[in-house]
Amino acid sequence: MQSLNWQRIMQIIVVFLFGFFATFVFLGNLMDFNSNYEFVRHVLSMDTTFKGNDLMWRSIDNHTIWLIAYWGIIVAEGIVAFLGWFTAINLLRAYKKPAAEFKSRKWSGYLMFILIFLIWYVGFVVIGSEWFAMWQSEAWNGKETAMGITQVALGMLIVFMFPEKDSAE
Repeated sequence: MQSLNWQRIMQIIVVFLFGFFATFVFLGNLMDFNSNYEFVRHVLSMDTTFKGNDLMWRSIDNHTIWLIAYWGIIVAEGIVAFLGWFTAINLLRAYKKPAAEFKSRKWSGYLMFILIFLIWYVGFVVIGSEWFAMWQSEAWNGKETAMGITQVALGMLIVFMFPEKDSAE
């Protein structure tokens, strides 16, 4: 009986778990559209930041731009969900294949992780928190949540990238 390849199992699990998480985020944004739209609106309009701050010139008070930004986030999270599921299924199909075949199917997982960092780190931490001063808002501050998601994704990425030992195939 062939022993389990725990490294491959963990790599499949991490992309599955992030795909699973992103599915709930994506569906939550669609099912509770207005609550999450309000988050985007408040962050971009900077209406709950410190009064009189000198960064208010950055605020955006345009409903169309709020909707475009929010739909962009929703679509990107949906793509993360899809890539997580797609990669997990693709890697499961290659589980018993040679290392080169398994590795060649990881491309979509790398795309998923790139998109994760673009959404939650660049989008929420860099742009939302720093450019739009989201950190100043008591009610609409998602910086800590975004940092937590980014840190979990980084740990998962390390597991996902860990090279497989060469073995006789």
